[in-house]
Amino acid sequence: MAQQIRRSSTTGVRRATKAQSRAVTARKAQGRASGFIDWLMGLLPFTEEQWSRIWLAIIIGGAVGLAFIIASLAGVPAMAEAQVARIAADAGFEVRNVRVTGTNRMDERLVYARVLSQRERAMPDVDVTALRAELMTLPWVKDARVSIQLPHTLAIDIVERTPHAVLEKPDRLVLIDAGGEELETVAPDKAKGMLRLAGPGAGQQARQLEKLLAAAPALSPQVESAEWVGNRRWNLTFRTAQLLALPEGEIEAATALVKFAQLDGQNRLLGGKVLAFDMRSPPRLYMRLPDDGGAAAKAAARAGGAL
Repeated sequence: MAQQIRRSSTTGVRRATKAQSRAVTARKAQGRASGFIDWLMGLLPFTEEQWSRIWLAIIIGGAVGLAFIIASLAGVPAMAEAQVARIAADAGFEVRNVRVTGTNRMDERLVYARVLSQRERAMPDVDVTALRAELMTLPWVKDARVSIQLPHTLAIDIVERTPHAVLEKPDRLVLIDAGGEELETVAPDKAKGMLRLAGPGAGQQARQLEKLLAAAPALSPQVESAEWVGNRRWNLTFRTAQLLALPEGEIEAATALVKFAQLDGQNRLLGGKVLAFDMRSPPRLYMRLPDDGGAAAKAAARAGGAL
């Protein structure tokens, strides 16, 4: 009986020793980890008090973010926005006046037709971005600025496109800007004095024509109309009713136009008896006179096409 008691006591001592050893090992590991964390935090330029504030801010921020996500899933923000809009409307913060500025050429009613849908709407409910995007679809509008002026005014400032030329279509005349954007149809009497463009695709070439005419600024004001021929070159008609056929290619056409301007300065070609000038085969210049008979057709054939 005494022998059994000694064995049990020995076993208990061994177990206690092992438990104590494990505790010591755990404390050492914890001490090493704590020491490493302390060493790592010591490298950063924060005091212990600052670290406490940082961790507190992280915990609070996480809690707020979690609350916002839960509220969003429950539809609370939308209900809050609706309630704010109702309060603003009850306080008089709703669209009662619409002021439009910058419409010098376009029909102002086109702007009002898109803006008046905002009347009596609470100011917080006005989507200025969407309204601006809708105004930008109007042909005349190059840019639009939409702003809310409390307590009850919606201000619209329009930046218009600048008319550049008149595009001749089979059934109507259309006003276009320098980029070829079609603005509106125009009556023949209102198109007088403006540069006219004709030919398939002429509107898309308006900017290139502007660059071409800029090469000879002395001739540019005298050009009455321009025809885009075969989607490759220009025929220019001057205010004297005389026609100039230019070659293909931007550089070739500009070079020919400058050469013609020099010849006109020396010999007064415009306003003379010549009906048409053909420069499609540089450096040659063919001229058609009123009584040249078949010579014009032969010159045109040699130049590679008709005037």
